[in-house]
Amino acid sequence: MKQSSSSNVSGTTATTTLLSSPYKLSRRGNCKSNDVKIMGNKKADVHGNIAYYNVFTGGAPNGKPSFMEWTLRDVVNVARYHWIPCVLAAALVFFMYVEYTLRMVPDSSPPFDWGFVVTRSFHRVLASWPELNTVLAALNTTVYIIWAWVIEGRPRATISALFMFTCRGILGYTTQLPLPQEFVGSGVDFPVGNVSFFLFFSGHVAGAVIASLDMRRMQRWKMAGLFDTLNVLQSLRLLATRGHYTIDLAVGVGAGILFDLLAAKYEQSKTTKVCTFSRTIKEVY
Repeated sequence: MKQSSSSNVSGTTATTTLLSSPYKLSRRGNCKSNDVKIMGNKKADVHGNIAYYNVFTGGAPNGKPSFMEWTLRDVVNVARYHWIPCVLAAALVFFMYVEYTLRMVPDSSPPFDWGFVVTRSFHRVLASWPELNTVLAALNTTVYIIWAWVIEGRPRATISALFMFTCRGILGYTTQLPLPQEFVGSGVDFPVGNVSFFLFFSGHVAGAVIASLDMRRMQRWKMAGLFDTLNVLQSLRLLATRGHYTIDLAVGVGAGILFDLLAAKYEQSKTTKVCTFSRTIKEVY
């Protein structure tokens, strides 16, 4: 009888520790979700059985929905220690309002892009000074990606670029967008001469991101910083010349990161197969 009473007290007095701090391990127990340590509660049911739970993955051992176990302290700690998701939640509500109240661009008008608005003065400069446009276009290069493979023997960046340009080609051919008005071309841009090219997404930006990530892996911090700076300048130039929309550049950054991770998975899979094959050969002989 005492044991049951003690268990009930333990169950009612336990408070969630997951939201107290996202970086400190709980002394009451750890739960794992997706290979990440997550703090959870140690709760005892009416039979005295001990179980761990957390408000993100799982519910209390009594089967109640997780939110029914939350307290005011949990809500305060969410805002205190997890302010980034809170800001994102507020942004979600804001852009839902914008999306439902914003008037669509008429089909007789060109697409609206805030990047074009911001770079309007820069556009006038490049349109009147083509030599400057050519110099800025020449700053963008993917020579480093090929160098890393051919000279240094590290193919990850090259594999990333192959993934990226293949995906870009498929998407660009699938949805063929019209060339923006007031486009200013350059003879050194890729493809050379700007005879025709895909708008979505920016291969310039994605390639520069792939190269920058490789530089960071090799701890070439200054070179990576320089490359990032050139990438920002290149993005401004692409907006000013109307060679890309803002969304093309933003997706280019994400694509560079994504395909770098895919290349790492590819390398890992091949390395695992080679190691497994080598162990099998050794066992046979």
